[in-house]
Amino acid sequence: MEENKLTSTPRPVYISAEEAAQVQANFFTQVYGWMTAGLGLTGGIAMFASSSPALLQFVFGTPFVFVGLIIAELLLVGFLSARIFDWSLRKVQAAFVGYSILNGVTLSCVFLVYTSSSIASTFFVSAATFGVMSLFGYFTKADLSGWGKMLSMALIGLVLTMVVNMFLRNSMVETIASFIGVLLFVALIAYDTQKLKAVALLGVTEGEEVSNKTSIMGALTLYLDFVNLFLFLLRIFGRRR
Repeated sequence: MEENKLTSTPRPVYISAEEAAQVQANFFTQVYGWMTAGLGLTGGIAMFASSSPALLQFVFGTPFVFVGLIIAELLLVGFLSARIFDWSLRKVQAAFVGYSILNGVTLSCVFLVYTSSSIASTFFVSAATFGVMSLFGYFTKADLSGWGKMLSMALIGLVLTMVVNMFLRNSMVETIASFIGVLLFVALIAYDTQKLKAVALLGVTEGEEVSNKTSIMGALTLYLDFVNLFLFLLRIFGRRR
């Protein structure tokens, strides 16, 4: 499970409310476009990998390969977060596509554990939930910035709990953690969407290339929120084979 946050803060800009709204709308068109493409690529790769015995044997037959892929994903997200404004736009795009592919390979195990119907139904529930909470984060007049520290602490606590429970294998702890995970990422979707709405104005002060790079980073942020929400919902409602 991973989470990523944009850290850039736009400088003050002086444009009309109508112009700001148009900039934000254009920015989110790119964000949701890249996010949808990433999810589609991840899903397609996961389905392909799950139907290839040779690939499954390669990835899951040896623990080192699977762990190596997870480490590669973490490093890729870390480098992308730290170097996004140093890399070229094509390199940022390639990193996002590469991460989506790697995540598709590691998530192929989902198709082996859960039935196709429960995966599909959980996906649609996740998509509907994401849509509602992202719209809330975009249109609400409430300031959600105060949620940041609380959500970060909750995320750290959740990760630590899940790591410890990997050794304890307590089903009750797993169930409680899954419900907490759902609530946490539901909140993160709204929080990250509102944060991205402010970051969208970077395009006004820093130029189109910075805006394009930031939109990809925003897509990755919401992509991670969606994937984690989906996985926690699947833990709760998914039917195992």
